[in-house]
Amino acid sequence: MLIKEFCAENLSHLSKLTAPDINRVELCDNLAVGGTTPSYGVIKEASSYLHDKGISLATMIRPRGGDFTYNDLELRAMEEDILQAVELESDALVLGLLTKDKQLDRDGIEQLLPATQGLPLVFHMAFDAIPKSDQFQAIDDLIELGFVRILTHGSSSENDIFDNLEHLRNLVNYTDQRIEIMIGGGVTTDNCQELARLTGASSVHGTKMI
Repeated sequence: MLIKEFCAENLSHLSKLTAPDINRVELCDNLAVGGTTPSYGVIKEASSYLHDKGISLATMIRPRGGDFTYNDLELRAMEEDILQAVELESDALVLGLLTKDKQLDRDGIEQLLPATQGLPLVFHMAFDAIPKSDQFQAIDDLIELGFVRILTHGSSSENDIFDNLEHLRNLVNYTDQRIEIMIGGGVTTDNCQELARLTGASSVHGTKMI
């Protein structure tokens, strides 16, 4: 069965969601900048509401828009946001940290790991900023760090996702089911089944899943 994840900006549209049509929600704020951490109240209400519907909740942990390279102050803020999201019964945490040269920031991730308390981790579309030739090593590193899912468009540009099919297939094949590749960025209710078939992905993500 194809897993469908709806990308929700705050509490908007949650009332339109039903399981099993939607299996998961990624909850964030400020989609105009790619998503940031939602507020305490938003996470609390979304968690209660979605769990009553049988839909799982993945909470975005991102202190600001822009790049994915964070300083010590921002990392401490992310730790606090993670603790809050865990307290409010999020089912997964969505984050992405890169170095200035667009490699996986293992040090930053490892600093955050204790706060996650073993909650499943998702690496968001910061993955697409990693050079394609380095993404396969990044997959291995993310598996080692305990991540269970990677969200990717297959390209750092905002091109049509159908232009990225070959690379997405390569990523899915490389994982060999060791980690979930979730495709997003141009995925809709109308094309998600075809994209899953063409790439081998088992899950899809987007704001147009309803």
